[in-house]
Formats: sequence, structure tokens, C-alpha cells
Amino acid sequence: MEIAMATAKELRELSADDLQRRATELRETLFQDQLKRRTGSLDNPSERTLHRRDLARVLMVLGEKKKAAKA
Repeated sequence: MEIAMATAKELRELSADDLQRRATELRETLFQDQLKRRTGSLDNPSERTLHRRDLARVLMVLGEKKKAAKA
């Protein structure tokens, strides 16, 4: 499963449900990357870094949306 990197601007256009779904997908991808790394079959280790950054970006925007909903 390949998930393209998204900018924070693009992520802000998504709904909270879509962001939550995307965060779940990224967590699953990171888990798979971790398993591949431990078994030595991870082809491109830099992809793991990109997935981690994308997850952080998604969680940041999700937090912003939750904060805005409370205000």
C-alpha cells in the first residue's frame, strides 16, 4: 500500500473522518515497514521516514481541527 505525501494545506481540506482514516492507514504502513526492517526485506528505508513525517503532519492537522471545533 503506497500513500503519497500530502502537504498540510491539502490535509486541511479533508474532513476529520478522512484524516483519522489516513492516520490509521499510515500507522499500518509503518508497522509493515517495521516488520520488513526487522526481517531485512525493507527495500527503501527512507520511505519509512517519509511515512513517519506524513503521519505527524496528519495528526497535527487533526489536532488543529479538534481544537477549532472546541472553540
